[in-house]
Parts: sequence; structure tokens; C-alpha cells
Amino acid sequence: MQSFYRTAAKRDATTFGKYWLSPGILILSETLSKDAGNTFLISCFSDGKIVRTVLTAARLLTPHSEIDQPVVVIEDGTITSIASRGALEEPKNVEHLDFPEATLVPSYFDIHIHGAMGHDVMEGTADALDSVGRFLASRGVGAFLPTTVTAPVDTTLRALEGIAQQVENGNHGAKPLGIHLEGPFLSHIKRGVHPPEYLQAPSVELLQRFWQAARGHVVLMTVAPELPGACEMIQEATRLGIRISLGHSNANTQEAWEGITAGAVSATHTFNAMRALDHREPGLLGVVLDDADLFAELICDGVHVDPLLVRLFYKAKSLDRSILITDAMSATGMPDGVYKLGGFEVTVTDGRCMLDGKLAGSVLTLDQAIRNFVQFTQASYGVAVQYASKNPALMTGFCETYGELTAGRPANITVLSSSGEVRSTLLNGQVFTA
Repeated sequence: MQSFYRTAAKRDATTFGKYWLSPGILILSETLSKDAGNTFLISCFSDGKIVRTVLTAARLLTPHSEIDQPVVVIEDGTITSIASRGALEEPKNVEHLDFPEATLVPSYFDIHIHGAMGHDVMEGTADALDSVGRFLASRGVGAFLPTTVTAPVDTTLRALEGIAQQVENGNHGAKPLGIHLEGPFLSHIKRGVHPPEYLQAPSVELLQRFWQAARGHVVLMTVAPELPGACEMIQEATRLGIRISLGHSNANTQEAWEGITAGAVSATHTFNAMRALDHREPGLLGVVLDDADLFAELICDGVHVDPLLVRLFYKAKSLDRSILITDAMSATGMPDGVYKLGGFEVTVTDGRCMLDGKLAGSVLTLDQAIRNFVQFTQASYGVAVQYASKNPALMTGFCETYGELTAGRPANITVLSSSGEVRSTLLNGQVFTA
């Protein structure tokens, strides 16, 4: 197993005793060694065997319970056991990562993100995806779906090819698990900032071109179900294994139900770019809030959706069908200015991303979305974390490897302070360093 610690890793790993890590500090045999590179040693070797790592903290959150004083044993990047200190004797002669007063949660999973750190995912390059992945990992995210915007077909095909390459190659930081295709099968009326000249009528043939360019890595696709040919395309996408999310849509109630019947399983950024709720014609929004089986995304930045409606969303949607997203664009993690979203420029001022008077993505991060949700609704952190980890994994089909901290799963763990700030992120058992 590779070590992330650049200085001490040159020494004989068999001489290392029990140690504790904190940002920039390594304690070895009661000797302090400060690493200016702010990197860490997570795993070492003894007699050619991987030594287990023990992770301890104040508490650990699962979707159904809270474990006080947890002891998490990690071997070769996989969680092998979780118990409280009172129920399990801590193994001896192992590496020990101790986070006093901290809470351990599953790493987050952002299924709707366009970019960060000055890069748009449609660049489709290793540099762009690595930059986004590194930034996301610093905010507690372990996995994400790079999300496209409507563009000329050839541009989209090139972007899909490039992103697919990075999905297959992997990158440093949060892992791109697949692609979210947002556009071009969207409503002109509810297009938001998607360029109208590049919107397309739903087409099985065009879907197949996108699917082939992405080498089968399209995981999620946003579709307006009221468009002619949409239900036929939704059925074909579902056959391919693509999850369909209804969004950027002016669908009435009947059209929304037809989309769900055809195979749609989720709704894209609920409330935004949707037909307004009406007491006689509830439309897509009414269906989203009423359907207990339909997943639903929410941008919880206090800008896209008023806190009052965030509370309504919390009351209406079931615990295992709500998903927090960011819809973040390339300006995320950057100062105010002008940044790219796909092929057009967006002006960011005081955290608002605007184009021609319309919101154009966000600069939200999932850790902040969770804190906002807790503040707006008084929900527990356990609930909010589930909305950003287990639920997106369940909807997209990655629930066997992401979304929960249980034995047998990869050790993708986010370490939170008492106020919900990200203190550290472990990816496959290794503390992430940018």
C-alpha cells in the first residue's frame, strides 16, 4: 500500500510504533515530527504484511444509530469492524488515528456538480477533473458525478469522451463514478441558463450517441418528460441502466406521472426550473413532493430555495428519498469574478452566480449544504448526512460501496468537528492531502 507521508516513509516502517495524527503533526514513539508538506503516513508494513489502522473519535453516525466512542478498524483500505470502545478491545501494535471530540460520517457523494477551482468538468481533462476532485475531497466528498450543461452536440460528445476517460483512470481526491447528463433534453420554457439554440428534442438515436461517447458511464440524466418522444427515450435510457431525473420541466401532473411510469426515479433541483405549484394543477413540483418513492434533489444554499420551502421539503419527502446537491460551478472555491459554466460566462458576486438575471449554478459545497439544512430545519446531523451520502448512493446504484460506514465497505470517511466543519477526509483508508 502506498504511503502518503513523504518524509518519514523513507525510514524503516517496521520501526514505527503506535502513533496519532493531526494536521501537520506526526507522533512517533513520543517524538514530535512536523511535516511542512502537511502530509501523513496512514499505512506501513511489518514483515511484509499490511498493518491495520485503528480510527477513534467521539462518535460515529449511521443512518439508524449513533455509536459513542467508536473504534473503526481498517485493513487495506476496507473497514473490517466498527464497535464502541467499551465493546471492543483496541488491537495492539497498530496505527492509531485519533480524532477527539470529532464525529465520523460516510464521505459525501455529490451527484450534481459542474466544476470547482476555476475548472468546468466539460473540459474533460485530467487536470480539470483532478482539480475538482481534490477540492471536493477537502470538503468531505468521496465521490461525485461530473455534470454537463447543454452545448453543441459535438462539444458534448467530446466532453463525455474526456470525462469517461477520467472515470476509468481515476484521479486524486474524490472519485468520479460516472456522468450526470443535464441537457440537452430540457424544456425551452424552464431551461434556466441552458442555451436555447442547443436544446434538443428527446431522441433515442442521440441518446445512443451520448452513451457510446461516454463508454457506458452515463449514470444519471435530466429530462423534461412533457417533450415529444421523452417517454420513449426514458424507457430506453432505463433499459441501459441510466437513472432518469425529471427537471428543467414545465410538465403538468399527468405528464410528470407519465415520465415516472416510463422509468424516472428522481427530480432535479426541486423547486428550481420547475412549473410553479398550483392548487388546481400541481404539476411536476406537486408530484415530486407527494410521491413517496421518487427521489428529489435540493440545493440548500439559502439562495436557490427559501428556508421556509426547505422546511416544507423536509416535511414532505421521506427520509430515504431526499438528496442534497450543490449544482456547483467552476467559481466554487474561488473569489468573486467571471467564470465558465459549460460554454458561457457567469458573473459571481457575493456568492450568487448570475447570467442575464438568472441563477446559473452555485458556489455551494456539500458540507455547507448540510450545515444549512440543519440550521433551516432543525433536523439532526444524522439526517442531513444521509441526504448527502446514503441517499444519492442508493438512487444511483452505488449503495454497496458508498453511503454507509459498515464492515466490508471501503473506508471512505469524513471527520467532522462539533460544528459540522470538515476536519479530515479518508479515502480508502488514507487521509486525503491536497
